[in-house]
Amino acid sequence: MSATDQPDAPARIDTLDLIRGVAVMGILLMNIVSFAMPEAAYMNPRAFGSRTSIDYFVWAVNFVAVDGKMRGLFSLLFGASMLLVIERAEAKGQEPGRVHGARMAWLFVFGMAHLLLVWWGDILQHYALVGAFAYAFRDAEPRRLVGVAAVLIALQTLLLTGLPVGIHAVEVAIRQPHPLADALQSYRDYARSFGVPDRAYLVADLAGYRGNYPTVFRHRFGEAIASPLQTLLFVGLETLAYMLLGMAALKTGMLAGKWPRAQYRQWAVIGLGVGVICYGGMAWWVWLRGFDMLAVALTAMTLSTPIRPVMIGGWLCLIVLLARPGGALTTRIAAAGRMAFSNYLLTSLIGTTLFYGYGLGWYGQLARAQLYLIVAAVWALMLLWSRAWLARFRFGPLEWVWRSLARWQIQPMRGPAGV
Repeated sequence: MSATDQPDAPARIDTLDLIRGVAVMGILLMNIVSFAMPEAAYMNPRAFGSRTSIDYFVWAVNFVAVDGKMRGLFSLLFGASMLLVIERAEAKGQEPGRVHGARMAWLFVFGMAHLLLVWWGDILQHYALVGAFAYAFRDAEPRRLVGVAAVLIALQTLLLTGLPVGIHAVEVAIRQPHPLADALQSYRDYARSFGVPDRAYLVADLAGYRGNYPTVFRHRFGEAIASPLQTLLFVGLETLAYMLLGMAALKTGMLAGKWPRAQYRQWAVIGLGVGVICYGGMAWWVWLRGFDMLAVALTAMTLSTPIRPVMIGGWLCLIVLLARPGGALTTRIAAAGRMAFSNYLLTSLIGTTLFYGYGLGWYGQLARAQLYLIVAAVWALMLLWSRAWLARFRFGPLEWVWRSLARWQIQPMRGPAGV
């Protein structure tokens, strides 16, 4: 008997798949830059790959509408889905802690394999680590979940304040008549993430990712092995906050589309309105500053953190409002969301194959705006294959592997996806 055969087992919520589908597709809008260009280009369009005003326009649209919002939406859905799995385990009389622990342990394994063997930008291992902490809040009331999330966002903002402060201090230090070698090295290190990297670094980075697989592996290994700790430091509290907000949104019926439509409209207008105004103002200010790395770090990392949750809520409500149950596009996006794990790793395999030297070797070859022709093609692939796969199989391929490993039992695969 499956979880959904139990009388008290929560039914599958279609809107979760839809929102997750939008998120996993939206994440590629930002990840494509990390596949195709040196790290600093993700934050700073002046660092690499911006040749015309169209490239800067594309950066601005993504900064205002997408950057961090799709990741946050994905994190929010992860928290909600995690709670659903826990509730289903309890409905079946299973030990929820053991079920949750097994899922997070295997997700961490998948994430580390992805991080070390495929792409340095993995988020799965981060979700596994943060998800282990989120389990402690499974029984909390929505009001408490929102309150704790607000505190976590405030703490993350305070923690990230140290980043622009540190950059400012280094900029002051290197303007001295005889700057210390440590100050010069710190400046170069900051520039490699938020500014314009030095030529020697760019040459080495381009050569590293345009090489064969062993060359690429060696080039990214040091950065990849330090990634779990760095990601926890820079976004860990924020990620936990989104997971808790996802739990709260599930418990209040927000994610299931149970709120009055007028309430969704109100939240969408407020969330997206506030977000566009604030992010638009920050983009304009960064442009006026000539994309100097202090302005980039301050806006992209620090000032964005307390605003982002508001805009994520607006996005969530807009998606619910625009959803057309049974519609062709809605059904395909929901299928992509149901296979989000497989589709996320699929984008990494496609991206690294296109851009790294052991594939087509396009790394550093395309302008920023040109990358979105590839995004459109990958989106089309996701929408086509996800629905076709789920018409024949109950789970996505990696979802099936994860489920089977976590339960230590081969799960049935044949047959169309049910609830």
